[in-house]
Amino acid sequence: MHYDFVPMPHRKPLRWPDGKRLAIILTTNFEYWDRAREDPKPFYPGGPGIVGGELAGNVYDNPNWTWREYGQRVGVWRMFDVFDAEGVPSSCTMNAKMALERKAVVDAAVQKGWELVPHNYVQTDLLTDFAHDKEKEREVIRRTLDIYREAVGKPAKGWLSSSLRSTMNTVDILADEGLIFTTDLLNDDQPYLVRTASGKKMVSVPYTSEVNDFTIFMRQGQTADGGFAVFKEQFDWLYAESEVSGRHMNLGLHPHVIGQPFRIRALRDFIRYAKRFEGVWFATREEIAEWYLENHESHIPTADGAGEGAA
Repeated sequence: MHYDFVPMPHRKPLRWPDGKRLAIILTTNFEYWDRAREDPKPFYPGGPGIVGGELAGNVYDNPNWTWREYGQRVGVWRMFDVFDAEGVPSSCTMNAKMALERKAVVDAAVQKGWELVPHNYVQTDLLTDFAHDKEKEREVIRRTLDIYREAVGKPAKGWLSSSLRSTMNTVDILADEGLIFTTDLLNDDQPYLVRTASGKKMVSVPYTSEVNDFTIFMRQGQTADGGFAVFKEQFDWLYAESEVSGRHMNLGLHPHVIGQPFRIRALRDFIRYAKRFEGVWFATREEIAEWYLENHESHIPTADGAGEGAA
């Protein structure tokens, strides 16, 4: 994986289609956790728990597992009601095992015509487990993409790794499999191109770990009013900047967190607030990536020497 370091002042103004200023992605993460595994070594849960303490990996963790399952049974449907009532789509990410174990959730998003993005096979496994074995990582990605294709009815266009834990090989593998965007990188408010070993172009459509219900509610302890204030503050500043050059804002949402009755108002109130502004685009990642592939030269030219470094 390689991308040029191009600081914001060195870019041309980004102009979204149809005169839009700020692209907003409302990300709903469909995630599945196995109850336990054979290995007694504690496994990474892919997100904070509601009850502290660490159990062996082969021991069922009842409060944390059922708290997360609340999102599948109740919380996600509450979120769907909000999105439908406000007339905006969600860009959903999905573990492959959601399609196998919680098919009703995936089917509902498909029926609504919403975007779904592959999000690893299962939330408790990480691609970094295969950081030094590219072919095993490829196997996991292919297995996920095969299940995705069957569940969604079309090939995937992009990818989000569980807990954003990708490897230096992930983007190259995704390009080899015909994908056009990754959302693992956290380093920008605009899309940009990532170079791959095959020469195929990959677009970074950044995710966020800060404007994220885990961070806002679980780590910071914000109320619904506090959560809305964070969403609004992010929006207001980016919207002001977008007068000069387009920006992208992502909300990272998890049904067992934001889908709780005492938090959901933060999401509803933010959507209502954002809809009041001209030039707001409730976009999908695929729309952004496909547009950027056609228009990236007007933003960050790819001529030799365009960057001031590399990553």
